[in-house]
Amino acid sequence: ASVQFLTLRDTDAQFSLKVMVNSALIGAMDPPLAEGQRIIIYGRCDFWAKQGSLQIVAREIRAVGLGELLAQLAALKEKLAAEGLFLPERKKLLPFLPKRIGLITGRQSDAMHDVLTITKERWPAADFEIREVAVQGVSAVGEVTAALKELDLLELDVIVIARGGGSMEDLLPFSNEALIRAVSLANTPIVSAIGHEQDTPLLDFVADLRASTPTDAAKRIVPSVIEERKNVADLRARNKRSISNALDMNRLKLNE
Repeated sequence: ASVQFLTLRDTDAQFSLKVMVNSALIGAMDPPLAEGQRIIIYGRCDFWAKQGSLQIVAREIRAVGLGELLAQLAALKEKLAAEGLFLPERKKLLPFLPKRIGLITGRQSDAMHDVLTITKERWPAADFEIREVAVQGVSAVGEVTAALKELDLLELDVIVIARGGGSMEDLLPFSNEALIRAVSLANTPIVSAIGHEQDTPLLDFVADLRASTPTDAAKRIVPSVIEERKNVADLRARNKRSISNALDMNRLKLNE
């Protein structure tokens, strides 16, 4: 029987392990095996001392079901909450008008377009430091975490982590324990803008601000220049009226 070789990757530890599996075993999988899929493998380990290499010979492969994923996420959420990572008092306030904004998002993504376009419409002088990374798949956690650590050293005023919608499996990197801990240690305020309103990756709970969508994030990180100009105009008009009323009162007193 023919065999195939797979690479099993641990996204937390950035560790990979070769797996040898019978082609018929792969062909029988439902749903079909795909890159980035989470699986459970039963088999034996073969170690070659001369080469110092380790390999798994698979006897059974099973996709991790949605129920198992939800249970794992619930357990992780409970664990991190017990450590205090989600406490309100840990959250940092965002500045009213950030001078420099960090943005971590997918390469040439709709999320990046939405954040940049809406932010610039609201405040044209907004200055961005952008890192385009993988936002799903086996490399997403490593790339997002590395970008976060890099931007956190640049003395930015706020960092937005943005991604458009997707399946629960697509959004799993943003519930990864290593990434959540990296966000909790960041010195810069972090905005989570992942998916749609109904999506709640664990990043939402540890971030300093949770935005329902990338567009919502853009509306919440900068004020609207049009609204602020109107506020200034209203204040000026109010001050004029106050001064005018005060002068009228003084004239009345003088006439008396």
